[in-house]
Amino acid sequence: MRVALDAARLGPRGANPLVGAVVVGPDGGVLHVGHHRGAGTPHAEVDAIRQAQAAGTDLQACSMVVTLEPCNHTGRTGPCAQAILAAGIPRVVHAARDTTAASGGAATLRAAGVQVEDGLMAEQATELNHRWIMAQQQRRPFVTVKTAQTLDGRIAAADGTSQWITGAAAREHAHSIRARVEAIVVGTGTVLADDPRLTVRHQAAAAPDATAPDATPDPPADPAPLRVAMGHRCVPAAARMRGTDGRFRHLNTRDPRAALTQLYDDGVRHALVEGGATVVGAFLEADLADELTIYQAPMILGAGRSSFPNLGIHTLGQARRYRADVSDGGALHHLGDDLLWHLEPQPHTLTNRQENH
Repeated sequence: MRVALDAARLGPRGANPLVGAVVVGPDGGVLHVGHHRGAGTPHAEVDAIRQAQAAGTDLQACSMVVTLEPCNHTGRTGPCAQAILAAGIPRVVHAARDTTAASGGAATLRAAGVQVEDGLMAEQATELNHRWIMAQQQRRPFVTVKTAQTLDGRIAAADGTSQWITGAAAREHAHSIRARVEAIVVGTGTVLADDPRLTVRHQAAAAPDATAPDATPDPPADPAPLRVAMGHRCVPAAARMRGTDGRFRHLNTRDPRAALTQLYDDGVRHALVEGGATVVGAFLEADLADELTIYQAPMILGAGRSSFPNLGIHTLGQARRYRADVSDGGALHHLGDDLLWHLEPQPHTLTNRQENH
């Protein structure tokens, strides 16, 4: 199970949970390791099964260990429970139970005669996806917050100039994140100040992993995310983010929960919040930032617009705490001269435990 958990961390966060799966031989040895590479790509169980089939492994003599109960529904990919049955695997051990609409895989497997065991390292598997689980329970999209800033936390100089704080490598990486979300959210203030396009200009970054067995995914998400302006001010008719493809939305609200409810009703399961600072602050204050991606350039401005507004924090004990996110390549990346910080909120139980010490 530890191998499966390590594999799960290789995937990106977003609309789907992080999941790893291991095909275990009759002697208990690890034979094949799979993980989920993002929405629309094969699930971890299918990834591991395809590796085994390509290698000629007798799956009827093997077991599968997976970090989350195999899914039982058909979305952009088929149900993993059926894939396991079709492969003839007689025993499945999973960690966390699936409490979402995709649940029921364990019952389906048991009904077909598969030996199913659950609960092994369930706490660790649940914590790995604690923010995804929260988003599912709240019936809202998973939210990634992105900002690009200087060493002193500025997103623009005193005169308003901001292009470009980060270099080309960081900007290309940011487009790879855009390519895997279903909506990009900015405030109307950002629309009026910067007139962004909010397009995905580096599609190659969103291509399936060519090193994965059978890397051709099921039908992918629409490559053009919804371009969303949030706020009460009008978006000019000539604003570039309106585009001509009908994938523009103006959400006439400053309430991030209301905005996410509307996006969820539109079918969005992963939203990227890009700014400005007021909108980012609203999501942070409401505890709706599930993943933080902070690009930091080696420059100091000393004045100008800050990355984050006043969050009403008056003492260190009120600080919003984050931890390194080891998924999708780790917590710290060098992108040219810039740094990328990849963070996630501390689980509430962990934060409380630290405060009690």
